[in-house]
Amino acid sequence: MAGQFIVFASIGLLTGFMSGMFGIGGGAIRIPLIFFAGMPLISAFGINLAVIPFSSLVGAFSHRKNIDYPIARNMIIGGSVGSVMGAYFAGLIPELALAVIFVLAAILTVVGVYFDRIAPGLSRKIKPNTANIILGTFVLNVITGIRGGSGGALFPPFLRIMHLDIFRSIATSLFVTIFTAAAGIGLYWNRGNIPVIPCLEVLIGSMIGARLGSRASLRSKPFWLEFGLSALVVLLALFTVYRAA
Repeated sequence: MAGQFIVFASIGLLTGFMSGMFGIGGGAIRIPLIFFAGMPLISAFGINLAVIPFSSLVGAFSHRKNIDYPIARNMIIGGSVGSVMGAYFAGLIPELALAVIFVLAAILTVVGVYFDRIAPGLSRKIKPNTANIILGTFVLNVITGIRGGSGGALFPPFLRIMHLDIFRSIATSLFVTIFTAAAGIGLYWNRGNIPVIPCLEVLIGSMIGARLGSRASLRSKPFWLEFGLSALVVLLALFTVYRAA
């Protein structure tokens, strides 16, 4: 039991730090590590989703001065509905297909972070209006909800496309994932996909890590925040497919 606690609490500490650092729910990192620790992929999804509201709350509090509340409100509306739909579909999809979806979400993350440089003309045409924000977060949360996430890995890139700077993107993402993750937890719980003890162990580490990561983020340069998020998400997504194959 002590060994299990150390493993899962350490996973929580690391992923909580990354969550606070990069404004992500943490699933892009947490899910592969829980999966590597021996949990079924669907249980890794469930644990991740159950932890996110708490770790994101800690991170959002640290970033509270940079939260864009009008945009967050619209994201919560679209994202919560998308999370429930994604969580439902997750129970119907084979494990390898879930891993492939995980990689596709990682690719979207990187494209979003650098979208204004990849397609500057198109980027300038996109307007951060209510319809685009609600529809965009709905689609993103269906995708990430299928792989047990809250949308957090895709929210900072999406908000960069919506012309928010990296610090406002991180803060707003952390705030929104509190609500979008909570929306999908019930489905995973009812299916029995959330083992309680490992979940609590990951949660303890995540809340500590989120506070430390948030403080580090506020002192970091935008380039390293963007690059670090992109590299980490892609690397772990590839490991997840390897493990599931």
